[in-house]
Amino acid sequence: MRAIDYFDRGHDRNPQRTAIFDTVTGEKLSFAETKALTERIAAAMQRGGFENQDLLALYGPNGGMLLVMLLAMWRANGKWIPVNTRNAIDANAGYINYVRCKWMVYHSSLADEVEQLRQLCPTLTKFICIDKPMGNDPSLDQFIDGVMAADFVEPEIDAFGNMNELVGIFPTGGTTGPSKGANVTNLGWGTMIETAADAMGGRTDAPVALVSAPITHAAGPIALSTLSLGATQIILPGFDADKVLAAIEEHQVTHMYLPPTALYQCLASPNLAKHDYSTLKIFILVGSPCSPEKLRQAVDVFGPCMCQSYGQVECPMIVAWFPPEDVARFAKDAPEKLASCGKVTRSIKVALLDDDGKPVPHGEAGEICARGVLVSHSYFEKPEETAEARKFGWHHTGDVGKFDDEGYLYIVDRKKDMVVSGGFNVFTSEVEAAVTELAQVRECAVIGIPHDKWGEQVHAIVVGDGIDEAAVIAHCKARLGGVKAPKSVAFVDAIPRTAAGKMDKKALRIPYWGENARMVN
Repeated sequence: MRAIDYFDRGHDRNPQRTAIFDTVTGEKLSFAETKALTERIAAAMQRGGFENQDLLALYGPNGGMLLVMLLAMWRANGKWIPVNTRNAIDANAGYINYVRCKWMVYHSSLADEVEQLRQLCPTLTKFICIDKPMGNDPSLDQFIDGVMAADFVEPEIDAFGNMNELVGIFPTGGTTGPSKGANVTNLGWGTMIETAADAMGGRTDAPVALVSAPITHAAGPIALSTLSLGATQIILPGFDADKVLAAIEEHQVTHMYLPPTALYQCLASPNLAKHDYSTLKIFILVGSPCSPEKLRQAVDVFGPCMCQSYGQVECPMIVAWFPPEDVARFAKDAPEKLASCGKVTRSIKVALLDDDGKPVPHGEAGEICARGVLVSHSYFEKPEETAEARKFGWHHTGDVGKFDDEGYLYIVDRKKDMVVSGGFNVFTSEVEAAVTELAQVRECAVIGIPHDKWGEQVHAIVVGDGIDEAAVIAHCKARLGGVKAPKSVAFVDAIPRTAAGKMDKKALRIPYWGENARMVN
């Protein structure tokens, strides 16, 4: 099925149930009202020249209309281009130009940034401002003025639900770091939604989902999964630990998603014990491995609702699933198992392979490789990179894992040089390139080191003269944005090398991680 078909499935459960509640504006929309509005917006897009499989980017803070626009774009059979507002403008512009995105829907609070993108991205020619007119850009109300839901013309759909058409071209970094977009088809996206909804559903007849993570990132797909269950979406403007904790009790939340680093902030809140969390059925952690001790604490606080999933853009969200029943049981009886990310789901096949594409012996670590319809089609206009990622007939995740005797999967390291900080992926080569732009720097290696709040932080190890930590960080913030910039810098006389002459990043990480079996957070 198409992405929008899953929203319509939720609509058909109870059209009069509230679908979206924007906590900032106070606006509520039923499933019926949301469906009619998405049809009206899609009709206006068609009138404005939106063609089948056109690309659209959303740019703004969380809000009800942002989610409505995402649904309307899919109703018009468009392709979503996620753009991270925390990125540097140049990084976002590079990705937009790479995929040749044409439409952008934005919020007026980011109008200055959008104006920069307008100048840097010649392919962007259609702009809509969600909340008010901005220059020549119409507000959403103006854009749909005079258009009715009945004016919408359903795109041509075949008996297979257009399974090979794209729902989006998603940047592989979580931020728009590397210029590589994953072509995600209806078939793969639908497999993800079906698997996730099956894992999260069936626990209540009145699901209420809290949305505080960015809709323009992972929260968008998870919202679609819970919408398919008929869940009301309670939308916060962004993540704030105290507001999230209060909202769970106020809105009787049953389902929610956060990256582990946001969970850590919730557990550290002085207001943690002030609220009732008994309505929670599913509290899903996605984006990076979770500290086993923090997960055990979370079960004590939030109850038997804590769960995890493992995936990546190229095989989204639910390669492995650690259900709340297992998490609660292990938190009491076998806390060491909380280092796992669960068991492989029924939607995909996983093998642990060595560098020659051979399965490693049971109990040993190997690269996590996946096969099945959950895997994305290809990288946009990058056939060589696609072939490299699909060697030996498998998709190579770049993560290193091992299975225990019961089939639980553990992520122990990363094969590719990547840091996951606050749920966002940072490719170290990009940071190294920025640091070495500085004339005083001769060489740089970037690694991830443990951080109590963010899970991992970006750390630069620099060989150079006449420069200090503040200058390196400031330069990288200007070039890459705050997410990717190093949070700390160490200066050394030389960077250790492997026998092959490559930077020995494993040796560089040991002083920070020790001889841990797991060098990821």
